[in-house]
Amino acid sequence: MVKFLRRQFLQFAVGAAALPAAARMVRAQTYPTRPITIIVPSGAGGPTDVIARVITEHMRRALGQAIIIENVTGANGNLGIGRVARAKPDGYTLAFSVSSSTHVVNGAIYALTYDVVNDFAPIALVADNPLLILAKKAMPASDLKGLIVWLKANPDVASLGQTGPGSPAHLAGILFQKQTEARFQFANYRSVGQAMQDLIGGHIDLMFVAPNIALEQVRAGSIRAYAVTAKKRLAMAPDIPTVDEAGLPNFYSSVWYAFWAPKGTPRDVIERLNAAVVGTLADTVVRARFADLGQGIFPREQQTPEALDAHQKAEIEKWWPIIKEAGIKAE
Repeated sequence: MVKFLRRQFLQFAVGAAALPAAARMVRAQTYPTRPITIIVPSGAGGPTDVIARVITEHMRRALGQAIIIENVTGANGNLGIGRVARAKPDGYTLAFSVSSSTHVVNGAIYALTYDVVNDFAPIALVADNPLLILAKKAMPASDLKGLIVWLKANPDVASLGQTGPGSPAHLAGILFQKQTEARFQFANYRSVGQAMQDLIGGHIDLMFVAPNIALEQVRAGSIRAYAVTAKKRLAMAPDIPTVDEAGLPNFYSSVWYAFWAPKGTPRDVIERLNAAVVGTLADTVVRARFADLGQGIFPREQQTPEALDAHQKAEIEKWWPIIKEAGIKAE
């Protein structure tokens, strides 16, 4: 009788232990059962919105459900991202954003109602866009080393156009000064387009900007391009050297995009979403469209939730001390 009861207990214990795994399997097979909302914390028609729509069109087919993109603007993306942080963690409300801003920079310059690390579950890194180091056509330096020499010989003479404190160009400019010991002024603009026009006109001296914004003017000879802030040359502009090749090693800066879910979203749901993203990024049509948009897709091994988590933390470790040392605050 004792042996029988013990056997029954062991069988019950094994069965109970298997229940969570079985539940995960059932959920993974059934999710999603209704439309998914993806919050894009910027305006419709902007770069992030366009990229989101390219990738979600393919994800709809992979997941077998409609995906609704909702543009929630305000506070440099914080309103939309905050909404995702507070959403039910069931896989039906997600975020797609310029995560170098929303999940790195904003955490250092805003008093947020959520934690950019602990209130989200990473899904996947998607794409990144390095910057080009540019100068006006009349800049006397013919290469990046020469530019650095000129800037150091003429401290606080040059001006760099950027769109405000904490913008990619502003942070890259601070890092550039830190690594080279050069000094220049920052000129604030309402838009990158306005700054580009002043660079072409010779009214400012420098810009750090995404390649798709600048390459047409570079090819026309209206401005100079010295290097790309990445480890590899751009497929769309293979003649422009990397910063390593141009003499400023490890000066890396990029705008990058990722998918996030609220903290507590079940692991099997995250895996299902990640598989949909990975499959989408492998599609030749999607890859061609991303290339047209000037976006570099992260390698397959970097498309995991773990890789996104590590990338975010490495970016925070790199940029937060720079932001805090410079005293950058939200305006």
